[in-house]
Amino acid sequence: MAITEARPAGRPDLAPIRTIRDVPVEEFYTSGHRTCQGCHSALLMKYLAKAAGPRTVTIGATGCMYVANTSYYATPWVIPWMHTQLGATGAAVIGAAAGYAVQQRKGKLPEEPINVIGIAGDGGGADMGLSAISAALQHTQYNALIILYDNESYANTDIQASGSTPWGAVTAFTPSGTVRRITQDRWKKNTPAMLVAGHPEARYIGSASAAFGVDVMNKIRTALRVGGPTYLHVHDACPKGWDFDPRYSRELGQLAVECGVVPLWEVVEGELRYNGITRQIVEGRRKRKPVREYLMRQGRFAHFTEDDIEYFQSKVDEMWEKWILPGFLPVAALPEGLPRPGRKLAAPADGAVDEGAAGEGAGEAAP
Repeated sequence: MAITEARPAGRPDLAPIRTIRDVPVEEFYTSGHRTCQGCHSALLMKYLAKAAGPRTVTIGATGCMYVANTSYYATPWVIPWMHTQLGATGAAVIGAAAGYAVQQRKGKLPEEPINVIGIAGDGGGADMGLSAISAALQHTQYNALIILYDNESYANTDIQASGSTPWGAVTAFTPSGTVRRITQDRWKKNTPAMLVAGHPEARYIGSASAAFGVDVMNKIRTALRVGGPTYLHVHDACPKGWDFDPRYSRELGQLAVECGVVPLWEVVEGELRYNGITRQIVEGRRKRKPVREYLMRQGRFAHFTEDDIEYFQSKVDEMWEKWILPGFLPVAALPEGLPRPGRKLAAPADGAVDEGAAGEGAGEAAP
């Protein structure tokens, strides 16, 4: 991937977080929200605000994080937050970034880095807002980060299926019945890899899990430091939508990574980096756990038969064993002897802690 344009000006100086002791103490997402117990999307908002700091403007599309965080005259956001429509996150963040650039060029605002971060759920981002996010990633002259919190449903309207809902999962629109046991018969779309393939000039696109707080915050900081329009896709455990006890949110999020259902990676200026547990699996230092351990902990998969679990496992195995790049590039492996596309693999970003590599406790939530 060749980056030929000059980098956009005004990128923040945000140092990597090497250990949990480096996490800022200041809170810019505080009490006052109405999210469910164990909500990992709310935890992601906390990480976002800590990682980006006070010189940040957030723009939230309609979704559960809009409904729960902006009751009339009440909000947990200490930093500025603006609402935008369900499919408009990409357009809103580029418009805001352009507006700040004009104000600074005219001398009406001081010339300082301002983090513009858009927030969309999987319904608004992976489905309705995908075209606007794609368009935003083409405006390379502006600095803006789009974060998609993926709880695998339309959670603000009582858990309908989205393009991110896993195969076979029960939702309000895809119940399991006697006539059709599996109603959700579409495999989950690979949104971040799709955006990498279609936007070669984007300097940062990554995948993360809210179960690994330090990794998430480092990825947010890396995206903001690299500059330009960037994208981070974060997998969030949802006790209500997935039907499990809220005390197990982090455990479920970590299991998704350990079973290989959710790979952690980032593409930084053309270099693909696997992170944490995913990197250990890719390098053969760790084995994937059976998907059964992840699926059977959730009520939305309680109707699965042995054949269903076996099918789910086979699809995850295919992603790891038959794709050109495991868990990332969704193309079947080429026959031996044919040229393969070259892609540089890199070490974890900027010397930051490689979460997951340090053992089971490495993904502890930030304070």
